[in-house]
Amino acid sequence: MCGGRGTRLDTDAEKPLFRVGGVPMVDRVLGALEESAVDRVFAVTSPGAPETRAHLDTPCIGTPGDGYVADLDAALSDDRVSLPVLTVAADLPLLDGEIVERVLDAHVEGSLSVLVPAARKRELGVSDDATFEREGREVAPTGVNVVGASGDDAWLTEDTRVAVNVNTLADARVAEELL
Repeated sequence: MCGGRGTRLDTDAEKPLFRVGGVPMVDRVLGALEESAVDRVFAVTSPGAPETRAHLDTPCIGTPGDGYVADLDAALSDDRVSLPVLTVAADLPLLDGEIVERVLDAHVEGSLSVLVPAARKRELGVSDDATFEREGREVAPTGVNVVGASGDDAWLTEDTRVAVNVNTLADARVAEELL
């Protein structure tokens, strides 16, 4: 998923092309997927990220740019896509093939949300503005999920590689330090 404008990032670069450690975040995520057992990759783009689409060599699925959920729904309706689907946000510069494999191993059937404790994000010093309660614990989405035909399972991890989403320049500084 690499169609966001990244307004909170406060930079002229499109969010997926924002460089962490000198490498565009979307390239880091694509590299992690290449290191994993994932066999097909589509970049989900929107009109809000035309430079990202031009940058990519990966097959793209264009969406209207109406927000993450609407764009995900549009991508899932593409004829080339069949469930289950691993979805990954382009703002995870610490992602690598090993953690992608752990997510795939945690998925049994249906849908799987990968979550981190909100306290872990705070401990790392990264933004945590999308937290919610799940089974009595404050958690945050990571931007990594498996979308299946049914179900709503969750995998809770404290792994830094999925806990650091770059939404702000402060998040980017933390990611740079952790690389």
